[in-house]
Order: sequence, then C-alpha cells, then structure tokens
Amino acid sequence: MNFASDNWAGAAPAVMSALTRHNSGFASAYATDPLTESVSDTFSEIFEREVAVYQVATGSAANSLSLAAYAKPGGVIFCHQTAHIQVDECNCPEFMTGGNKLVGVPGAFGKMTPDALENAMAAYPDGVVHHGQVAAVSLTQATEWGTVYTLDEIAAIQSVARSRGVPLHMDGARFANALVSLGCSPADMTWKAGVDVLSFGATKNGCWCAEAVVFFDVEAAKGFEYFRKRGGHLFSKNRFVAAQFEGYFENGNWMATAAHANAMALRLAEGIRDIGGRTACPVEANEVFPILKRRQFEALEAAGAKLYEWPADDLPGDGNPSEDEVCLRMVTSFATVEADVDAFLSVLAGTV
Repeated sequence: MNFASDNWAGAAPAVMSALTRHNSGFASAYATDPLTESVSDTFSEIFEREVAVYQVATGSAANSLSLAAYAKPGGVIFCHQTAHIQVDECNCPEFMTGGNKLVGVPGAFGKMTPDALENAMAAYPDGVVHHGQVAAVSLTQATEWGTVYTLDEIAAIQSVARSRGVPLHMDGARFANALVSLGCSPADMTWKAGVDVLSFGATKNGCWCAEAVVFFDVEAAKGFEYFRKRGGHLFSKNRFVAAQFEGYFENGNWMATAAHANAMALRLAEGIRDIGGRTACPVEANEVFPILKRRQFEALEAAGAKLYEWPADDLPGDGNPSEDEVCLRMVTSFATVEADVDAFLSVLAGTV
C-alpha cells in the first residue's frame, strides 16, 4: 500500500528493456550518438513541429535551466505559491538564473488565475529600475495538488505573460498524467496554447532518470547547450538517458502508464467517498488528497500504508480539516495495483 510518491516506484519494464538493449558496443559521447538524435526526432513527431530538445536527468535541472535561458538582471519569475520550483527545489531556479526572484501567485488547488497573475506582475512595472524586471511565468501541469489546467486556462495565463512580453514555461513533471486527463494532443497542451518552453517529465511516469527541456522555438534555444553543460547535465553516456525515452515512447507506453496511474487515483478517490470520506480537491491526474480522521490515518500507517500529511489550512469554503482531521497526499503510479488500492480501502472501511 505504497502511495507516498510516484518517485518511489521503479522503472517500467519497457524502459529497463531499452536500457539493456543499448548497453552494448560503442556510441559517441556527449549527446552526439545516433540514439539521442533519434529520440530528438521522436519529440518533434510527438509535438507536431520541429523542437529543440535537451535531455537532462532531473526535473529540478530541467526547470532551473529552462528559466535560466530567459533570465534577466534583476529578473522576476512568477509561479504558483505552491509550485515545485518555489517550494521544493532548494532555490535552484534562483541559483541557476543568477539570482532571479521567484514570486508566488495565489490560487485554489495549485492553479494561478489570470487576474491574480496580472496583479502580482503589476507590482513590477516595466522601466522602474528599483523593482526588477518581469522575466518569465511558470505554470505546473499537473499541479502540486494534482489538478490540471484546461487548454483555455493555459491560453489565458499565456495572454497575461504576453502582455508583459515574457515567455511561458511549463513544469511538466507529470506531463503525461495531465495529457491523459485532458484527452488532447501534446501540441494542444503546449505550443498551441502558447507555451514557449517545457520541462518534459518522464521519471515519475516510469523512467529511471530522464527529463528534457523542450523549446518550441528552435531559434530561442540557441546557446542553451552552454547552460546545460555549465549546469552539469551534459552526460558523457547520454545514450542511456535517450534509451529510457525510447522505451518510454515506444508503442505508446508513456500514455498507458499515465492512464493506469490516473485510473488508480480515481479508484482510490471513489472508494474513499463511498466509505463516507472526502477529498480536498478534484482528482484530475494521479494524486488524491483525502481528508480523514487522524485515528484513521494512524490505523492506515499501522497497517503499512505509505502516505504523507499535506498542509491544508486555506481550502475554499468549509473544506479545511477539523481539529481531529488531517489532509493526506496519496500518489499512484504505473506500479500501483488494484489489490493495493482495495487493501487500503478495506483498512479504511474498518475504521469507520
């Protein structure tokens, strides 16, 4: 009953097979090998246009290097106040951007609204040297609350960014989960909605350590290879990062693993509600945030369930946990099985 994080799962069989398949012979180093080039072509096919792809190993690197490409002296980058780049990356974006400041924007369940973003940006007017320069906007898809921006919502955020002449970055650590949720194409959820650069996440959805920075304007990517090298993410044996992507994409594996994770999250949420529990927010990807009695949480932990407490003291309406309740975060993955979901629900039912 491990619902702590999709990072706790291993690598998907197809990914491991690809790594083994490419672990023989010799291949040129530093991302010049044929496999890396082939995977870059696959990205262009997936996004229905020529894209510039730079493979890295971690999501923090992808996010921080993406934003570094658009940094300005005294730059200000806007993101949701609970965004991973704001809360969970040890100030790496600020470090990699040479001190650009992250400003958190409020919004229910991890999603910025255009109005809130516009108000936050208004505090940094153009041409006023004392306040810094608006440099970029970053949104997370799916969000830290497991919610998903609709295509119209992405376009609306992009419109605010464009009004100040800055790019829109997407942190896609759970990109495939969001894609499955919306039922749209990768192109629809990115450049067609106005996204300029994407941190394409694959590690949480079945890879071992494979992420990518994807520029939808090839010209904007010029010089980025120096950011990657300086950031320590140009791998000498990059074929092993590329091999993960090959296994990830082949036969639609990445969509299948994401669809399974999302389905397990819905099964969990529906089961919790059937027992009389509630969830803090809509379940739109592979994260569930149940609000349970603390004694129920303790019983689940005693039975071997792995999950985390989650801060939830500013929920809309009357949604905040009471004194004897706790909000939890549960994450499903390609490795989650129905038996674990049902075992969790069985223990929970016994505490009602």
